[in-house]
Amino acid sequence: MSGKLYLVPTPIGNLEDITLRALRILKEADIILAEDTRTSAPLLKHFGISAKVYAHHQHNERQATAEIIKFLNEGKQIALISDAGTPAISDPGFYLVREVVKNELPVECLPGATAFVPALVNSGFPTDRFCFEGFLPIKKGRQTRYKFLADEERTIIFYESPHRLLKTLEEMITYFGEERQVSVSRELTKMFEETVRGTVTEVKNYFETHTVKGEFVICVAGKPEVRNENQKKYKNGIAKF
Repeated sequence: MSGKLYLVPTPIGNLEDITLRALRILKEADIILAEDTRTSAPLLKHFGISAKVYAHHQHNERQATAEIIKFLNEGKQIALISDAGTPAISDPGFYLVREVVKNELPVECLPGATAFVPALVNSGFPTDRFCFEGFLPIKKGRQTRYKFLADEERTIIFYESPHRLLKTLEEMITYFGEERQVSVSRELTKMFEETVRGTVTEVKNYFETHTVKGEFVICVAGKPEVRNENQKKYKNGIAKF
């Protein structure tokens, strides 16, 4: 009987956000694959989880996958975790899942923590249709991506690091317009959680004089729809408060 690969979400900040099922799977696993074993060690220790932990990140994912498939064929139960949130969402995991599926071995993804869902719901922007972009390309392809998304009518979600936040907001003014509505969330579920809403210009001005630390999720309202020549553009966004 083959084993199973479990994709296990871990808290993005508040340890209370881990699920009972996630704890059970991690405690029962023969092997835990962690994006960074040093980052995951305090979490596993906190919950008394003592399974074997191996590093599984973007630099070794392809080389390690063959051995992981071998372990699954031997009946091992393997859990994959990232540093925070759901594996394979802007984190390692996609390649491994694809190869496990190709080998007709079972994969099970647990529901749980991820940063973009609370940021989206808390933004006040439409949630019935949205697109998740994750991190923009750092250099090559960045401008092309902005131009492609400028006419997107759905809510757009980005991840961003603190040292690129102001640059990204400045670029959004250039490509989306200074009046486009945005909602920027940082340090979700943590002590200094904060969400700032307003036009992209207002939000950029805010972070120029306030703390720019932690992980950021940027939600951008879709391009306003032009109903007809006699009506103003309909804005999806909300006023800053």
